[in-house]
Amino acid sequence: MADQPQPPPSFTPFRRWRVGFDLTLRTLLVVAVVVMLNYLGSQFFTRFYLSSQTRIQLSTRTVNVLQAITNQVTVTLYYDRTEEFYPAILALLHEYQNVNGNIVVRTVDYVRDPGEAEKTKQQYKLSSDKDMVIFDEGGRLGFVDGDALTQYVLNSVKQTSGEKELEFLKKPVTFSGEMLFTSRLLALANPQPLKAYFLQGHGEPSLKDADKQRGYLTFGLVLAQNNLTVANLKLLGDQDVPADCNLLIIAAPTQPLAESELQKIDQYLAQGGRLFALFDYLSIDHPTGLEPILQKWGVNVMADYVKDLENSPNKGLDIQVLDFSKHPIVAPLAQRSLHMVLPRPVAKVAWATPPANPPDVRELAFSGATSTLGIDKSEPPRSYPLMVAVEQKSMAGVATPRGITRMVVAGDSIFLGNYYIEDVGDRDFLDSAINWLLDRNALVMGIAPQKVTEYRLLMTEARQRQSRWILLGALPGAVLMLGGLVWLVRRK
Repeated sequence: MADQPQPPPSFTPFRRWRVGFDLTLRTLLVVAVVVMLNYLGSQFFTRFYLSSQTRIQLSTRTVNVLQAITNQVTVTLYYDRTEEFYPAILALLHEYQNVNGNIVVRTVDYVRDPGEAEKTKQQYKLSSDKDMVIFDEGGRLGFVDGDALTQYVLNSVKQTSGEKELEFLKKPVTFSGEMLFTSRLLALANPQPLKAYFLQGHGEPSLKDADKQRGYLTFGLVLAQNNLTVANLKLLGDQDVPADCNLLIIAAPTQPLAESELQKIDQYLAQGGRLFALFDYLSIDHPTGLEPILQKWGVNVMADYVKDLENSPNKGLDIQVLDFSKHPIVAPLAQRSLHMVLPRPVAKVAWATPPANPPDVRELAFSGATSTLGIDKSEPPRSYPLMVAVEQKSMAGVATPRGITRMVVAGDSIFLGNYYIEDVGDRDFLDSAINWLLDRNALVMGIAPQKVTEYRLLMTEARQRQSRWILLGALPGAVLMLGGLVWLVRRK
């Protein structure tokens, strides 16, 4: 039988080359499209997040700080990668990098990369392996301890029968990464920190006191995070308000100030000083002497306190303040509130005959419309202002040694003490007030610690067994079965 001609092979070398070239070209085109879409997305569009836990939105204050950075800052994440909050910290630093390319992020895992860890320890003179974040701007350093990033509480664990010792579970409640990182960048950008003086000697709280009721330890920490060095001040003898005083803080004096002290404070304000004054209900019956001085600047601190039962979580002893003006200090509180305790009314003076070049006095926060006074029962219910901001307008040809006078006067001091300062928007108000007083308008927006959301999946033992069989048996088995079917089809 004669040989029949054989059909040509279906895949000649030329056809194989053409198919390979086509596949390579298509792959390159897909990769190019993906790269272009990512570039356009990063430049012009909003990124999308698959989970609320991975979504990080920087505050306006942080963005303003980042946009002002012109020098390169190397941020070293010196961390154990298995630490619970490592992914959140790394994601946050990448957000900083996305806003400003001068932020360079590098990671060093001191557990799994001992060689690189040793170099980092020598470079930054670290004494031990410990979780921390290091900010380096040309040799000027800032350190954030990893233990300070997350605040925990201890919750007791339900005991099983027969166990006598009580067990506790360490539960994260707040994450302060953005607040601490931004404060370090602010400190690097301003190598000479401003100086605040905290008046003492008249029953004021202490910045070193951790007591929940009257202590001001957290208040002092907030000042430090805003790149302020703080010193106590006693205006005794020949001691005047120091020339390097950028901010004078008078918080809740319960005893009258001496006449000589009042004269020095009056002179300081006339020279363009900055004052943060906090009163409270304890000084209603004991005038401090500051009240007449503030009257000259258009501020009336009333000798009474406000009760607002409709907005009081604790039967009239406190007020959840929800009404604010449009001043920059309280702009961050538009969707939040303040928690004040028996606040005194602090209002703008209604001058019959205003003085020449009067100061600009703005009322900032108000109680509810049905509020009453705690002492003067004759006043009808109405809304009362609880704090004011004062700014002296500049006059042509008149220069003051310290600049333009600014003041913030509030009718409560307890809301910025250790117990209440972390409640609702109290800390944000303190941040904003400090930076407005210091004329750092770009930093007026505050940064609060972020609450840690915890999700718990409860499963019975039967459900756990079913899940184990599905994950270890059913899913791999389905993949193997699908692969076998594909093989059979191709074999036929």
